[in-house]
Formats: sequence, C-alpha cells, structure tokens
Amino acid sequence: MQIAKTPEAALARLLRGNARYVAGENLNEHKDPSRRTELAGQQNPFAQVFGCADSRVPAEVVFDQGLGDLFVIRNAGHIVDSSVLGSIEFGIEALNIPLTLVLGHTSCGAVGATITAIDTHSTPSGYLRDVVERISPAVFEARRDPDAGYDDVVVENVRHTVTAIRQKSAVVDRAITEGRTAIVGAIYNLEEGTVTPVHTEGTVTEG
Repeated sequence: MQIAKTPEAALARLLRGNARYVAGENLNEHKDPSRRTELAGQQNPFAQVFGCADSRVPAEVVFDQGLGDLFVIRNAGHIVDSSVLGSIEFGIEALNIPLTLVLGHTSCGAVGATITAIDTHSTPSGYLRDVVERISPAVFEARRDPDAGYDDVVVENVRHTVTAIRQKSAVVDRAITEGRTAIVGAIYNLEEGTVTPVHTEGTVTEG
C-alpha cells in the first residue's frame, strides 16, 4: 500500500480503514512475520493518533491498520501534557508524519468523571485530579450552551485538545503553517464503530 504523504491522503486512508472496520471487511494487512522483519530497522507511519486510553478504542483496530502504519499516543481523556507534546513533535519532525488525529469517543469515562467532579464540587484523589483539571475547561466551554449534554462535552474536549496542541507547541504550529502537517479531531462512536471528524487545525480536504 502506498504511503500517504499529505494530510488529505492520510485522513482518507484512515477513514477508508474505518469504513472497512465498520463493515467487517478488514484487510488484515501488515500483521505477518515478514512485516515484523521489514520494520525491525526503521518505521515510516503515515499518521499518528493521539487518543483516549479506553480499552474499547484501539487505533489500529478502529482504522484497520497493522504494524508500522500508525504512531499511537494514548492517555485517559487524551489530555495534553509535556510528554504528549514531545511525542507528537517527534512524530512530525523525526518521522515526517503529515497528520495527527485526536480521537475522542462517546461515553468517555474521563469526561464523565470530570462532569461529576464539577457538578458535585468534589476533588478526585491522586493523579486523577490532574486529568479532571485538564478536561474541566472543555466542560465549562461546552456548557456555555445551556442545552449542552454529555456528548457535547466529549466533542468540545476533542476540540480543546486539538487547539491546545497547536497553541502549546511552536514546532507543531510551524509545521501546520508550512503545510507539512495538520491536526484533525474526531469522535469514535462506541456502538456504531464510526469515526467522525469534528475539528481541524491546518488544511485538510476530505475525500
């Protein structure tokens, strides 16, 4: 399969893979011993996915990709910290990856925990507090609309993550400005299996 070298091509390949996954028509490529041997000395992923650590949203499965296809970063609620930014910058600068896809999902537990903490005026213990504090701005932003519900917060959290990556990283911002990469935020529907883009930083023409 030809390597996707532009944001448009990378997004199209991801969405084609997701369509196969939803239809149960997985190609099951790049998963055999020969592929493992081929990649032993180098990697050339066509996209990187920064997603929630939820066990129901494995990027390679959702997008029907195999070994060496995706550079994957995950944590609860896809919150942005220094290690995440460093990983994304590595993907763009060292691996020349043209697309970063931020993948949120319906029924996100980290978002739910944040909503509960805000509504009950409680503070989680341990490092979960950090997760809640980083997601909280998305809750408040979404609730500027009095009719906003759980799903609206999930979408806003994806948007918040996408914009935070660009705002916090001069490396990422420069690469986007130069047209070398783009960031797309998307939502994975746990029941349907579909991935729907909801926000973009940079130039990406779907289809």
